[in-house]
Amino acid sequence: MTPPLILVAHGSRDPRSARAMAAAAAAIRGARPDLDVRLCFLDLSAPSVDQVIDTVAAEGHSSAVVVPLLLGSAFHARVDLPGLLAAARSRHPGLDLVQTDVLGDDDRLVSAVRDRVAAAGVTVDDPGAGVVLAAVGSSRADANARTATIAPRLLVGTAWSGVEVCFATTEPTVSQAVSRLRADGAKQIVIAPWFLAPGLLTDRIDAAADEAAPGALRADVIGDHALLVEVVLDRYRAGIGRATIARAA
Repeated sequence: MTPPLILVAHGSRDPRSARAMAAAAAAIRGARPDLDVRLCFLDLSAPSVDQVIDTVAAEGHSSAVVVPLLLGSAFHARVDLPGLLAAARSRHPGLDLVQTDVLGDDDRLVSAVRDRVAAAGVTVDDPGAGVVLAAVGSSRADANARTATIAPRLLVGTAWSGVEVCFATTEPTVSQAVSRLRADGAKQIVIAPWFLAPGLLTDRIDAAADEAAPGALRADVIGDHALLVEVVLDRYRAGIGRATIARAA
């Protein structure tokens, strides 16, 4: 029996977030109709991680691969989810649960954001375009520094005047990023979310953009982009490989 793929999203009070993650799960099912894909959430949305794992165990599965739908390897990926899986293993000792790496800053997701910018109305050969890459932000400086490295990667293959990273919860702000881009000659500002789904934080970024750059174009979140599907399925295959090695050992 092929192990189910359990997708674990963050969860949000904003129903748009759950809908976006459900659309991503549907895209994964469309790419792999042979695969049993389950979606659950760490918090604020249903079903929960526990509910989905308990259902998988009740259906008689002996293993499952858990892919965190997260862009960063922070508390949820390093502490919260492993704790939930450890408790689930205690409840279901016959169920092998393999947690994969997060989606992270995979180059394909960077390309997905570039596609979203193009879909917002900016061609890759437009030297007047300046892109604000808007991310969540972290209390950890090293995490923010890692996110900042996405900017030059997003610029590759384009003639854009620049890409500046900003954060919803810390500095640099949207206003600071816009100012830097304009100083570098950008005439058309594009707000590009480094988010999988819309929600309260993307609304905060949009509100700040309304003040700093009223005429800015708005790119969509990564959402159900085909390249996200590729990354998730690669994580799943890696999880299957780890489960096979563990059983052989």
